[in-house]
Amino acid sequence: MDFIKTIDSSSGEEVQLSFKDYGKGRPVVLIHGWPLSKEMWEYQIDDLVEAGFRVIKYDRRGFGKSSKPWGDYDYDTLTSDLHSVMETLDLRDAVLVGFSMGGGEAVRYLSKYGSERVSKLVLVSAVTPYLKKADDNKDGVANEVFEEMMTEMKKDRIAFLDDFGKKFFGVNLINHPVSAPLLEYYRALASVAAPIATQQCAIAFASTDFRADVKSIKIPTLIIHGDDDQTVPIKASSERTSTMIPNAVYKVYEGAPHGLFYTHRQMLNKDLIEFCR
Repeated sequence: MDFIKTIDSSSGEEVQLSFKDYGKGRPVVLIHGWPLSKEMWEYQIDDLVEAGFRVIKYDRRGFGKSSKPWGDYDYDTLTSDLHSVMETLDLRDAVLVGFSMGGGEAVRYLSKYGSERVSKLVLVSAVTPYLKKADDNKDGVANEVFEEMMTEMKKDRIAFLDDFGKKFFGVNLINHPVSAPLLEYYRALASVAAPIATQQCAIAFASTDFRADVKSIKIPTLIIHGDDDQTVPIKASSERTSTMIPNAVYKVYEGAPHGLFYTHRQMLNKDLIEFCR
């Protein structure tokens, strides 16, 4: 088992981050979404490695095989963990690929630690620039939506994950882009996360304002989002992020749900490989 060790800033507790490192070439760091783990990238790994990239994926603290401390699931701490990955593996000329919640870590990393180790950025279905509706963020998502999510998580986390997964992949009475066994597999990946991590990370991605982080980005950036995303609505996220990063390449996948890393995997992999080169 491969782990990167870091120290929790508030408790002093050692936190182990589970990671996998494949291939050779320019490093591509895959940052997973909520409430999944690094295993969500299964359908990207082969194509990226075969295209000549070194691919690193890791589990966010509280998820997958990483340590599950009781606290510290704010974005500064999560980004510090990403920094530990970059430093420990001495990654340079890297491409950061942040999916959904992972987009927050990617932009906060560049804002906080700079682009010395990073040459390109990819945001996929990302929560940036600021998800929660506020007086100065009229296009955001109403707070009641997040409050209801929290209530359902605390009441029956697995039932919540089951329902959330269907919306995540755009499953309904007419459309079934993911098989029932695969849907159950993704639910199982999410169920491994610590309940406290699932809750606290939801608070983090809902309430963290990344507008200043996004505006500080100067490196080449690719933004990808599905126009049928019912989890992170495109108008509240990537549509706005694309106007805040100079010369960003913005690709909208028609009919794609949030979980386009599976439903639109061939298109995504092709775009990732072309941009990373």
